[in-house]
Amino acid sequence: MSVITFTDELTSPVPAKRMFNAFVLDIDNLFPKVLPQYIKNIEVIGGDGGPGSIKKLNFAEGVELKHLKHKIDAVDKEKLTYNYTLIEGESLMENLESISYEIKFETSPEGGSKVTTVTKYYPKPGAEINKEKIKEDREKLKGMYKAVEGYLLANPTVCA
Repeated sequence: MSVITFTDELTSPVPAKRMFNAFVLDIDNLFPKVLPQYIKNIEVIGGDGGPGSIKKLNFAEGVELKHLKHKIDAVDKEKLTYNYTLIEGESLMENLESISYEIKFETSPEGGSKVTTVTKYYPKPGAEINKEKIKEDREKLKGMYKAVEGYLLANPTVCA
């Protein structure tokens, strides 16, 4: 089976640079604070936090997932882009080699932001992919964006 690709776009009243800062530069601190019911912590387990680094996201007690590991592929602070690849964890299921994410934060005409995420699912040879599970995962990711957006709107100095 070939690569399965999805593109999602979200808009936010939060400026693009601030969204980038939250989701890329300060995610390790912000996600456990904003989503403690889901995320216990995020730790750098290899590298300096930049491209080539490996991060481990540990889920909170009671969440069906235990952890995920991803490799940072690229970070561009000027173009506000971030690429990473999920390389280990329950969400890879037994049917996927990896999942890659290309995220771009852009300023919207209203002064907020547009976030575009291109997600590519790389199946193992001969594997059947559960598209309903993929749809659920994409919806969860959108919910995480909205939770962080709400936190940023309520706390205007965070990630400014």
